[in-house]
Amino acid sequence: MQHSDTGFILLDSSFKPLAANHEALRILAYPTEPARIQRVDTFLGDKFRTGLMVGGGSAATFVPEFRSGKRRYTCSALRLEGRSHANEGGLLLLLERPVQHFIELSRLSEEYDLTPREREAVEFLVQGLTTKEIAKRMNASPSTVSTFLRLVMVKMGTSSRNGIVDKIVRPAI
Repeated sequence: MQHSDTGFILLDSSFKPLAANHEALRILAYPTEPARIQRVDTFLGDKFRTGLMVGGGSAATFVPEFRSGKRRYTCSALRLEGRSHANEGGLLLLLERPVQHFIELSRLSEEYDLTPREREAVEFLVQGLTTKEIAKRMNASPSTVSTFLRLVMVKMGTSSRNGIVDKIVRPAI
C-alpha cells in the first residue's frame, strides 16, 4: 500500500490533539511502529512539548522544521475557523518532506544513459526513501531496486547511494 508523504494532525484551540493520520504518527514515532503507541493523545502531546513547539500557552508556536531519523520535515500550522464563538476553531498541522527543486533528472538521465526504471529509482533515492520504500513505490522487490541502484552507480562512477545523491545535488562544474 502506498502512503502519503504528508502527516496531518488536527488540534483544538488550546493545541490539544484531536486526530492524526497514520503518516503523522509514522513520522513522529519513527523508528517505532505507530501500532505500538498505546495512547495516541498522550504520545502527540509529549511530541508537541518536546520537539514541535516553542514557548508555551497562547504564545506557543510550532517549529518550522524538525528531524525524524535522518529525514527532515517542515511543520506548517493552518488556522481553522470555528462556526460560532463557542467553537473557537483550531489548527491543522502539516508535516511534510521539503520538495527538492534542484534536480534536473531528464538532463541527468540523458547524461548517464539511465533507463526509465533506473531514473525512477534515483528520483525516490533523492527523496530519501529506503530501498524497501522505493520497492513499494516501484512495485518491485528490494533486490531489484538494489540492482537498479548498483547499475546507476556504475554508470555515474560512484561507489555508494550517497555518491549518486551527491552527483545530483552537486554536479561537477
